[in-house]
Amino acid sequence: MSTPTKYDFGMIGLGVMGRSLLLNMGDHGVKGAGFDKDAEKVKALGDESTTGNLKGFSDVKEFVDSLNKPRAIMMLVPAGKIVDDVIEELLPLIDKGDLIIDGGNTYYTDTNRRFDYLNSKGVHFFGMGVSGGEEGARRGPSMMPGGDEKAYEVVKPIFEAIAAKVDGEPCVTYCGTGSAGNFVKMVHNGIEYGVMQLIAETYEILKKGLGLNNEEAGKVFTDWNNGRLKSFLLEVTSDIFQYKAPGTDHLLLDDIKDEARAKGTGKWTSQVAMDLQAPIPTVDSSVAMRDLSKYKEMRVKAEGIYGGVAAQLDVNKEEFLAALENAFYFNMIISYAQGIHMLTRASVEFNYGLKLAEIAKIWRGGCIIRSLFLQNIYEAFTANPALEHLLLDGGVANEVKGSIGGARTVVSAVTAAGIAAPCYAASLSYFDAFRSGRMPSNLIQAQRDYFGAHTYELIGKEGTFHTQWSAKN
Repeated sequence: MSTPTKYDFGMIGLGVMGRSLLLNMGDHGVKGAGFDKDAEKVKALGDESTTGNLKGFSDVKEFVDSLNKPRAIMMLVPAGKIVDDVIEELLPLIDKGDLIIDGGNTYYTDTNRRFDYLNSKGVHFFGMGVSGGEEGARRGPSMMPGGDEKAYEVVKPIFEAIAAKVDGEPCVTYCGTGSAGNFVKMVHNGIEYGVMQLIAETYEILKKGLGLNNEEAGKVFTDWNNGRLKSFLLEVTSDIFQYKAPGTDHLLLDDIKDEARAKGTGKWTSQVAMDLQAPIPTVDSSVAMRDLSKYKEMRVKAEGIYGGVAAQLDVNKEEFLAALENAFYFNMIISYAQGIHMLTRASVEFNYGLKLAEIAKIWRGGCIIRSLFLQNIYEAFTANPALEHLLLDGGVANEVKGSIGGARTVVSAVTAAGIAAPCYAASLSYFDAFRSGRMPSNLIQAQRDYFGAHTYELIGKEGTFHTQWSAKN
């Protein structure tokens, strides 16, 4: 097979994700060029490519010159300063009208800044979230582009070709203006944090609360993944509970430190949600638990002072497992609902023009948070694109009403037993507050006015009011 001399698409960064995406493109007939300063990564692309459509470069000028005009160049490099460095390296080598795509987990305000900067240079730019990990990138990811819509249209056929497909439809769509694509991916990752923590808490409940061994716990996750809870994250969990390192007789899971790491996208989601006044306590709790896990030495000391879980739950195991399945389903719904509400608020605040049905549709395949329930979300926003909150949809409400009893049973039991399940508890409390037509926040307003003269509003009266609550004040 002869290698083309000119290429239709360029990829900067031939690490696992960049190389896998480019190989995916090659499989779909795209003539692609890849660049990386690491010669080993360039060689890996050549070794793994079998179509004759791809070529790797270690010289950035040769790479840029190999591309057909207008050039389309995608970066898959770590977020932050390195993205700006790559852009500065490219600018003297490219022409007005060329297109640069940032495919990393970039903070959304950085995308806005780069869009304005490159626009002033006559260069098109958009940010695109890519989800699915190595396997997704290689076989079909979910992709979330946003920003310059005309620029996206140029590369749309390529991305639709390589995306995951559900019911024959590609899991990629133009998300909206500005930094919409990166923002949607950030919230996707926040939901991912929440569901991962829910699974971890379920693992804790199964092991400490019900005394299940690894084989029994793994069967629970496998059974759940064969039903309405079917999702990529449960599939992954089921596989983990079957893996033994070569030459060992126990699960690799048991040898892994209980100190979780993070790259920061969950934290970003929590921080931005607070700025938007979009409460997402399930995600917040998941971020906090990753942080707490890092304090291993202190946790061990605290267990010595206060003791661990004293005894297993005194429950009928079969009945409790049924309640736990309901509880997990309820919590998963709440995690999605919080993330979707955050997207609704962001769309208004930043004029993104997000189409929530389309976002739910592209999340159904290829991405880390894909699950059967995303079909419910897609149907809810297809029926009512202006839906204020997922929990206000009639179909979703029926699912919640059918599973809430299990959530109450589980949270009550594990709290009494001293088993930590902060995401289970946060989701339930969020729901109970959300369904409260009257919250106790009137007392907070009275307190604020008492000590700070911050004023308050009255039911049925216009204006703001202040009271001299005490002669001492």
